[in-house]
Amino acid sequence: MNGNLIIVSAPSGTGKTTLVYEAIKRDNFVKPSISYTSRAPRSGEKNGVDYYFVTSDEFETMIERGDFLEWARVHGNLYGTPRQSVEALRAAGYDVILTIDVQGASTARRLFPEATGVFILPPSYEALVNRLGMRGGGTSDDLQLRMQNALDEIAHYPNFDYVVINNDLNKAADELAAIILAERCRLERQTEVVEQILQTFRR
Repeated sequence: MNGNLIIVSAPSGTGKTTLVYEAIKRDNFVKPSISYTSRAPRSGEKNGVDYYFVTSDEFETMIERGDFLEWARVHGNLYGTPRQSVEALRAAGYDVILTIDVQGASTARRLFPEATGVFILPPSYEALVNRLGMRGGGTSDDLQLRMQNALDEIAHYPNFDYVVINNDLNKAADELAAIILAERCRLERQTEVVEQILQTFRR
């Protein structure tokens, strides 16, 4: 049986990427989908680990080839989920986490209605302002635009199945890992295994 698809989304600056990698450390049967992006790497980011960094022209070529399950333009940059790697991991039985923006999450959930959606929230408006401000590299106008975008994105949280508040990283990672495990144990996911067990009682 194919692995589950877990869609994790949040406003920029909420810490969703760090949270996902902490959750993955807790579960050997879940893998991240590494997205492609046309933006430049931030300090400390590594190609092939955080994202695959490509030029806008390379990204456009990949769109034309149909290489993405979904893609979106966010804050002027392109982001996309690679089709081949996600399908291969799920076919191998791994659960796959897509860490994507709200726009991409909406597209992915239309394509995969069986996917599980998890929305990550900051503990407060002030906390998000502080996190975005710590990133640096922008003006006050940039920060104001990102905060307005964050408010627009947060309005979509009712479209998800779960909400995790990223106030304490370890607690939030435990909660996300618990959601992934619970989804794996759903009755419809266990039917084949249950039937095999029941067969041992039919003598």
